[in-house]
Amino acid sequence: MDYRLEHDSMGEIEVPSDRYWGAQTQRSFQNFKIGIEKIPMEVIRAFAILKKSAAVANNRLGKLDEQRLKSISQVCDEILSGKLDDHFPLSVWQTGSGTQSNMNVNEVIANRGNEIAGEKLLHPNDHVNMSQSSNDTFPTAMHIAAVMEVQEKLLPSIDQLIRTFLRLEKENEGIIKSGRTHLQDATPIQFSQEISGWRSMLEKNREMVVSSLTGLKELALGGTAVGTGLNAPKGFDTAAAAAVSELTGIDFRTADNKFHSLTSKDATVFAHGALKALAANMMKIANDVRWLSSGPRCGLGEIQIPENEPGSSIMPGKVNPTQCESVTMVAVQVMGNDCAIGFAASQGNFELNVFMPVIIYNFLQSVRLLSDSLRSFELHCARGIKANRRKMNENLNRSLMLVTALAPYIGYDHAAQTAKKAYKEDISLKEACISLGFLTGEEFDRVFHPEQMVSSQ
Repeated sequence: MDYRLEHDSMGEIEVPSDRYWGAQTQRSFQNFKIGIEKIPMEVIRAFAILKKSAAVANNRLGKLDEQRLKSISQVCDEILSGKLDDHFPLSVWQTGSGTQSNMNVNEVIANRGNEIAGEKLLHPNDHVNMSQSSNDTFPTAMHIAAVMEVQEKLLPSIDQLIRTFLRLEKENEGIIKSGRTHLQDATPIQFSQEISGWRSMLEKNREMVVSSLTGLKELALGGTAVGTGLNAPKGFDTAAAAAVSELTGIDFRTADNKFHSLTSKDATVFAHGALKALAANMMKIANDVRWLSSGPRCGLGEIQIPENEPGSSIMPGKVNPTQCESVTMVAVQVMGNDCAIGFAASQGNFELNVFMPVIIYNFLQSVRLLSDSLRSFELHCARGIKANRRKMNENLNRSLMLVTALAPYIGYDHAAQTAKKAYKEDISLKEACISLGFLTGEEFDRVFHPEQMVSSQ
């Protein structure tokens, strides 16, 4: 491999000649060969947005000339297009401030810009990093990446599953089945009502997620090293936030208190809490679906789900609820990520939190996994759910908890005796009630209507 010499404040170092990064990136690349987790490209693209925005703000404030603005903007556009993905190699497990990732972006923009210009036009610190510090750029990139990924990927996935559940509700109106609480038989419910619970969970989760973005739309940019804004011109923070908003179409704004935005990661913790709530509800929905579809002969068997692949290497014909299992594994991972993010956010010491790379890595992984799993679950499972009316009706008529409809007429204690007798002797509720002398056959038929037990009024 061919190398060139790059230098920084610590001296010279060899850098692969086919890479645009410089000395600081190379030192981090060599010093942190830990794991396989790299700084997510969503963060790198967010950096490109903020570097272009910072250049625009510096230009508007008279600090950066037009030629350098154009050069920085051009390279940032290349980063956003994915053209330069191979030039961002750094590990998540690096300095906790993300300094080397900030410099990685600065160096790539400077070297690629100089290559395009055919001259030493850009310096990574003096021009690309003008009016900035790693301490305010990395948290800014975190927020930009988080908001964009949630809005562009997660919300559409939630919306599609909501639409599918709405369709299933309409298709299954009037189908009555046994309700269940504590994994035991309960009073009847319409299948459409059960589905409406799933749908409402997602609608509530969507509201929570959207609400949580408010804090993430505040940007630390302009706080520089410790929140004072040292070396940034007056008005840079608001001008840079305005430029970010123009580039993304999202209403980002500068943080009111930069001392808070540099050291506290509470907005990320809060937003990930909404993701955890979504994960918890998806765990419940997926478990409901696989319980209801269990069987095909020895389980509940009340719904049928698409058969996507063989389920066993030894049992011929076996098919498993694989999409449900995938969703539940994703939910577990998101819950684990929430713990890591919470612990990391608690470690802000004095003017800076130095756990930022692991926080944003886990946050973006949660967004990515939830987005993908909801989309996969909707496509390969939910949209193909079909009610097994025969099995639902069979289970409904066998349920002893239909006796609840008799309680207003014969009292709670007599209704309990009826249910216990029916269960012990394996007879119907009607037979038990009549034999106990609580109602005549005609009286029983007049008051016992399971289909009327599903109304909320």
